[in-house]
Amino acid sequence: VQLVESGGGSVQAGGSLRLSCAASGLTYSSYSMGWFRQAPGKEREGVARISGCGGNTYYTDSVKGRFTISRDNSVNTLYLQMNSLKPEDTAMYYCAAAYRWPCSEIAGPTGYNYWGQGTQVTVS
Repeated sequence: VQLVESGGGSVQAGGSLRLSCAASGLTYSSYSMGWFRQAPGKEREGVARISGCGGNTYYTDSVKGRFTISRDNSVNTLYLQMNSLKPEDTAMYYCAAAYRWPCSEIAGPTGYNYWGQGTQVTVS
């Protein structure tokens, strides 16, 4: 299994970025996916999660209304659209996969089987 994030970068406050996570080696729709982030000196936190079928989503309070998680199961790719970025959004962002069936189920904040290598987001 391989998860590869992309799309990170440096942006000014108020700007937008779109992260992508390409998955391979797994039956993608059987996995609930999540975006997590970790800033220097802080614990990793869950940002957003989505069910395997894509119909159910969850956001942490600090990103509600600004971030949108989505997935395209036809190309095994997870997305995180980040708008109105703030300096406190600066972190390394990771995608992760957790097996869940049926695909309407959404994984909780723990128990993820696979992780990507991360992509850096810096907001100034």
